[in-house]
Parts: sequence; C-alpha cells; structure tokens
Amino acid sequence: MNELKITETALRDGHQSLIATRLKTDEIVPILKKMDEVGYHAMEVWGGATFDACIRFLDEDPWERLRVIRKNVKNTKLQMLLRGQNLLGYRHYADDIVDKFIELSIKNGIDIIRVFDALNDVKNLEASMKAIKKYNGHCQCAISYTTSPIHTTEYYLELVQTVEKMGADSICIKDMAGVLTPYNAYDLVKRMKEITKLPIELHTHCTGGIAEMTYMKAVEAGVDIIDCAISPFSGGTSQPPTESLAVTFSEIDRNPKLNMESLLEVAEYFKPIRDKYMQEGILNTKVLLTDPQTLKYQVPGGMLSNLLSQLAQQNASGKYEDVLKEVPRVRKDLGYPPLVTPLSQMVGTQALFNVLTGERYKLVPKEIKDYVKGLYGTAPASTEQIFYKKIFMVKGLYGTAPAPIDKKIKQKIIGDEEIITVRPADLIEAEFEAMKKAIGELAKNDEDVLAYALFPQVAPNFLNNKYNPKAKIEENEDSIQYITVTM
Repeated sequence: MNELKITETALRDGHQSLIATRLKTDEIVPILKKMDEVGYHAMEVWGGATFDACIRFLDEDPWERLRVIRKNVKNTKLQMLLRGQNLLGYRHYADDIVDKFIELSIKNGIDIIRVFDALNDVKNLEASMKAIKKYNGHCQCAISYTTSPIHTTEYYLELVQTVEKMGADSICIKDMAGVLTPYNAYDLVKRMKEITKLPIELHTHCTGGIAEMTYMKAVEAGVDIIDCAISPFSGGTSQPPTESLAVTFSEIDRNPKLNMESLLEVAEYFKPIRDKYMQEGILNTKVLLTDPQTLKYQVPGGMLSNLLSQLAQQNASGKYEDVLKEVPRVRKDLGYPPLVTPLSQMVGTQALFNVLTGERYKLVPKEIKDYVKGLYGTAPASTEQIFYKKIFMVKGLYGTAPAPIDKKIKQKIIGDEEIITVRPADLIEAEFEAMKKAIGELAKNDEDVLAYALFPQVAPNFLNNKYNPKAKIEENEDSIQYITVTM
C-alpha cells in the first residue's frame, strides 16, 4: 500500500466547527510557511462557510485571503469545499456562475475542489465537475455519509461508480455527523477499494467519540487520506488531532512522514489563539464535549447546539429530548435526507416545530416546502426522480431525496402542487452579466461580482466598505468620530 496521507483542516473545517469560522487572515498568515513544511497532502483553507464569514463578520475579502495563503504556501496543495450547484451560497446558481466561480477559485490558488451535494444528487454535481476539469483542478467528489434503510454499503458503492464515470479524480467519504462507526468504515473502504482505483479520503468529526477508532479501521482497510485538525482546533465537533494521528500511524509501514518538529510548532502557535477565542466566549466549551447521542439520533454537533439555542429562546429547554426523538421521524418522513447543511438545520427546525406546536407539520418552514416541491431537485413521489415544472429562485440547497417522501406528509405540506421533471439548474437562465449589471460600480472585478451573486444582501455593504473604508481618527470616553477615506 501507498503511504498514508493527511489533510489539515484547521484553516477551514477546524475553526468552522469550533469557533464559527472566525479565524482572521492576520491570525493565519504568520504560521503558513511553517505549515507548508509539515508535509501535509493538502491544507483545506477555503469554502464551506469561510466566504460568508469573511464578508459578513470579519470584513475581509475572501478572495484576498485565498491569494495571501497561496502566496505563502508553495509546496502544499490548497483545498476547498464546494456545495455543488449551490457553490458557497444557499440556492442553486446558473451554470455560468458555477463555471466562473470555479475558474476564479482555481486561478486564485485552489488546487483541489471537494464537491458534494447534500442529498448525493449527482445532477447537482454535473456543472461543478465539468468546470473543475475544464480549468485543470483536481475534482474530489464527496459522498455525504449517513445511515438509513436506504443508505446501504451497496448504495455508496453505486454512487462511487457513478461519480467515477462522471470524471472524479478522487473520492471522499464525508461523514459530516461523525456517525460512521469503525467496523462499518473498514467494510465500506475495503469494498470501495475493490471497485475503484481512485484515491479515497475519509472525513469525520469527533462528536460521537469514535472518530479516532474509525480512522484506525479505515487505514487498516486501505484508505489513502484522512482529514485531521491541528490539536488546538481539534476534537469535539471538529476532526481528530493531527499530531496524535501522525504519531500513531508513524508506527506502521504506511507512515505519513510528517515533520513532527514543524507540526508541534504549528500547534504551539495556535494554542494562544484558541485560548483567546475561548476567553471571548466564541469557542463554547460545549462544542468540545463528546456526545454519543449523535450516534443514536444521527444529529451533527452543530445541529445539536442549534437546537439547544432555539429551545432556550422559546423557554422550552425541557423539550430537548423530545425534539431529538422527533428528528429521525421527520427524516424518515422526508425520504431520509443526509443531515448536512442546510438539511440538518431544516430537519431540526421542523422537528422543533412539531414538538412545540403539539401537532406534526402544523407549522412548516418555507425551506421544507421548497424541498418537498422539488425546487432544487426534489424528493420523489415514487422511486423515479421527478421535479417541479416552474422556474423559481428560492433559498436552500436540495436535490433528489434517497427515498420517496411519505405521501400523507407530502400532501399535508404542499397539497397537490406539481413537482419538476428536469435538472433544476436547467431552469435558471445565465446570471453572471445580470449580476454584474445589478451590482454596478461597487464591483471592481469578477470576484466582486461573484461575492454579490452568492450573498446579495451582504455583499453591497462589504464592497462599499472595501473600496471606501472608514478610518477611525478620534476616540475618547465620550465619542468616536470617523472620516471616510476615498481610495
């Protein structure tokens, strides 16, 4: 077997999982050259919520962050996470937006694009995969892992064969909830290895307390790459610690051969940064705790914390266990969607409404209705894939559900409304030029236009501040005055 490889996730999923993606670029830059010496297979640095967090909370240009990282990382591949036709936003985008976004992601420094669809609907991967190959990026197709009567090993093997035929360069088992158990991991990886020669990467989370054991068995089965996070941003709802796994697997013939001295320097660098976020309350220690209920209810750690927050706001914290029990029932009703963003939040909210109202589906969020209608490649009413016939621009990230939606539930949610019959993105006309016109002079380049296309409500203010920053000139106990500097 080839030597085991490790992808470092601290600069994307690690801090997204633990501190809501709040790492600032100036906290990242000083350690990049040292990280480049470690010998990682890749560093996951972009995608997921990083783009949104940069412009919404950090007042940073996500494109500039990527360029700065690329400038400082010369030897290690840079990786990003992409939500298929949804890119980094929360709706489907036209194919020209998808193409342009991927072109500029690769141009600005990305080597590997891990692309997935929340429902494993390969129709929602087509445009992304085509563009990744067009611009000479590495296309890693991720299968969203979950368990249900539908999600068998055979289901995943068929999915692997499908994306391989579509042009995938590697495969990722994306266990977003941390529910892949060690022996199931061994069986899945072993059988995948029998049907494909593509490299296989495993991504999981520590929430349920089994992640390290899962990696151990997967490595024994021949998995090629594992995702880890440097220890200060590991554990809990994040990934297992890079140093611990590097030491563990250095004792086998597949030694990943990481530079341990450099790795320990990276860990020491991030410790005070982690402590700062903990002191500020941004790193809530609850996300570092092990919660085996994840394994029982298949609920990701982020979804658990979201439910706790929602219940607290409603003064209904005592209903927590009831809501947890309702989650798998809702998931079954809706065709067993994998609980990954945004479906995890949607299913959790519906379960919450069902419990708090005392009547199932009495109150249904718009996003659930859109999902059932098929506005993003819906839940089938039969085993065939059927879709809605009208053109809508709506929020969400949906595809074809793995199993038929319960007919009574479907009737209660959307009545006799139609379901679409084509790839949802085929109903969206080219958007880039329209977006460029809409944002006007606020956008100085195509990257700015894409920021607006993905986050139209946030981007205008961000772009205005970017090109017309406010400089603080005076601050005292009584007042703070600002002056606008034109650039």
